[in-house]
Amino acid sequence: MTQRTFLVTGATKGIGRAVANRLARSGHHVVGLARGADDPNFPGTLVAADLSDRQATGRVLAELVSRFSFDGVVNNFGYVKLANIGEVDLDELEFSMRLNLVPTVQTVQALLPQMRAKGWGRVVNVTSLVALGMTQRTAYAAAKSAMNSFTRTWGLELAETGITVNSVAPGPTETELFRQNTPEGSAAEARFLSLVPMRRLGKPEELAATIAFLLSDDAAYITGQTLYVDGGASIGKAAA
Repeated sequence: MTQRTFLVTGATKGIGRAVANRLARSGHHVVGLARGADDPNFPGTLVAADLSDRQATGRVLAELVSRFSFDGVVNNFGYVKLANIGEVDLDELEFSMRLNLVPTVQTVQALLPQMRAKGWGRVVNVTSLVALGMTQRTAYAAAKSAMNSFTRTWGLELAETGITVNSVAPGPTETELFRQNTPEGSAAEARFLSLVPMRRLGKPEELAATIAFLLSDDAAYITGQTLYVDGGASIGKAAA
């Protein structure tokens, strides 16, 4: 197996940490970006980065590509704040769109020259089932829909380069971010479970397995796709 170097954003929690753990177990080098870099158990190189600061993020990425030869990126970082349409704050809307989308573009732009030079690369954007529509997610759903669009556009642009671009759209997955908005045993959790034909939440490790496949040589003929990993939620409710 070829050992590769992958950048993972939002790498210390939830799906990002599960991806880092899985890639490291497979012998790959993981460079993780997170707000704090104080996790001594991180399975790779952990770097502090405030992704809300475009200039600071650019400096961090420039320093990293000078140190490492990257083969791909998992854009896992995400930000969500719930609000019904009547209560959406326009400043918050603008902030949410910028925070979810700008770092996604920055990471790919930073790594693209290295991947082009190798004739091999992988981009996986972690989006969300909510792109199909979910109450109280005006900003988040719009941002994740835009990331799915990035995937299709970049997949077309890079189709002849050996670089693939795909999205993985999780359904309700038991991560820290999910639990911040959906406490265990809450009515919100029951609503989510009612939408999932499998009647359970996803596990970060299940999403990591899908992402790891899309980062592999075996996925070389897949690009521009959004794969819903959601217990069937994207296809409808199971019969009662």
